Amino acid sequence: QDGLKQCLAEFRQQLAWVERLDVTLGPVVDPVSQSASTSDAVDPENDFQREMSFYRQAQAAVLEALPRLRKLQVPTRRPDDYFAEMAKSDQQMQKIRQKLKSKQEAMERSEKAKQLRAMRKYGKKVQVEVLQRRQKEKKNMLNAVKKYQKGLSDKLDFLDEEQTSSQGSKKGNASQRTKKGPNAKRRYKNQKFGFGGKKKGSKWNTKESFNDVSSFQSKVAHNKGPGRGGKGGKKALNKRPGKRARQKMKNRAR
Repeated sequence: QDGLKQCLAEFRQQLAWVERLDVTLGPVVDPVSQSASTSDAVDPENDFQREMSFYRQAQAAVLEALPRLRKLQVPTRRPDDYFAEMAKSDQQMQKIRQKLKSKQEAMERSEKAKQLRAMRKYGKKVQVEVLQRRQKEKKNMLNAVKKYQKGLSDKLDFLDEEQTSSQGSKKGNASQRTKKGPNAKRRYKNQKFGFGGKKKGSKWNTKESFNDVSSFQSKVAHNKGPGRGGKGGKKALNKRPGKRARQKMKNRAR
């Protein structure tokens, strides 16, 4: 005992609290039970209760010490320009940053691949639905045709539907053509040669042209004019000589 008391007297120093910063308090009040938990109520074998008792005791010490430090004008917050050396080196932090970046890129690639798979799946689903609808329409039309051929039905609604669909497509194509207009080549030819006049039916006879016989020539009409080869006409001057005559001419030339 004498030795313990002597040691206690040696390290006990009558200093100010700001130099010692010792706070001895019990745990803070539990907000659930509205009562301070005592050490007897804490089971030392229960890790959660033991750690919570330490946490509440430290919380009580902080709530007691902070006002006293502020009263003594001791700063308790880290300044904005505070600089402390990192526990890990820059090389290690660079490796960690690269690893995190590679993980993020892998996640982005995986997400893009998932989106592409979902889009392909949706497109395939739409395509299958369209094919099924077309097959169903074709089957219904064939059934209607068979019924009509066997005399079981006298309705021709399937022909009307097909005609209306074809007319709709033709109208759509015609509207597209009218909206599009002539191309550059057609416009250039129209500008160069003009649009011309009436073509269809331009050579038809009218009542006036049928009754007009002023340009009628009987000799030409009855094959009696010169160079026509008729009875009163002359033989053509450029008539080709016969085979024997041509052979004689070749022999003479030799």
